[in-house]
Amino acid sequence: MISMDYNYDFIKACHGKPVSRTPVWLMRQAGRYLPQYRKIREKVAFLELCKTPELAAEVTLQPVDVLGVDAAILFSDILVPIESMGQRLHYSPAPVLEPPVRSAADVDALRVLQPEQDVPFVLDTIRLLRRELEGRVPLIGFGGAPFTLACYMVEGAGSRHFLALKRLMYQAPEVYARLMEKITDTSIVYLRAQAEAGAQALQIFDSWGGILSPADYQRHVLPYSRRLLTSLGDLGIPLIHFVKGAGAMLDLVSMAGGQVIGLDWSIGLNRARMILGENVAVQGNLDPAVLLGRQDVIEREVRRILDENAGRPGHIFNLGHGILPQVPPENAAFLVDCVHRLS
Repeated sequence: MISMDYNYDFIKACHGKPVSRTPVWLMRQAGRYLPQYRKIREKVAFLELCKTPELAAEVTLQPVDVLGVDAAILFSDILVPIESMGQRLHYSPAPVLEPPVRSAADVDALRVLQPEQDVPFVLDTIRLLRRELEGRVPLIGFGGAPFTLACYMVEGAGSRHFLALKRLMYQAPEVYARLMEKITDTSIVYLRAQAEAGAQALQIFDSWGGILSPADYQRHVLPYSRRLLTSLGDLGIPLIHFVKGAGAMLDLVSMAGGQVIGLDWSIGLNRARMILGENVAVQGNLDPAVLLGRQDVIEREVRRILDENAGRPGHIFNLGHGILPQVPPENAAFLVDCVHRLS
């Protein structure tokens, strides 16, 4: 078990402990909306940036310095470990994985990740960041949930309807299950390695979990997310489980585990806490598009969410999904200031 540092409001909030003010960080807070990030990206490709520890650490630190957020999140991509499983990964500009996984033979050809051998750059970035962040803010590591990774691996790219994935799931459930088991095995060792390298919390991103009905989520997703989160439980650090579009099935999402459940904007904070119970912390849940508006609107929406939480412990303020590239950096900084000032 990794020792826990309760000096940070973010860590305290993950465990439902009282805080001096509501902690706030933003999904995709290191990204294209920041001119500092764009300047670096002018010189290096996205995947090269992910694989260069000094640059990935620099980008991770940018929003901590510019916005004053209460946690840093490792700069990387959820598909990085998949490349080491045997699919070719490139960006044009969206991610493309080749060849797509469509058969039992394709699944058999995949291998389980060996972190120190396959992704040493991720672990080196974490070690660099821990030295840079010591005494400032905690560091969050992350990975994709097995289902979301399967969506990309089977489709070969992003998709509107994920028909290839659903066809595999419905027509060849045994092949789908073998794929999910192999992805889950990789996710376990990958996230454990991040924690052992120094990540002080882990977020599991299930960006596409909400595309399924509750019945299909329970049958085809929940067992693997639960195994992943259960396997990481002995680490002793906060586990954040975020399923986009899951407002109608939070009860099922919570069954998978995690100290913190991430929320998008499709469900109110008060309603979510009624479903989850007071022993589960929540993270969210401002619509990212609000940051395109006037600052008085941003302040109004921050106040609304804080009022919905009504001072209950165990709330981390965040967006309901990643920050948009079009957001003015001053609006993101204003959001952080509002959360701190109003809480």
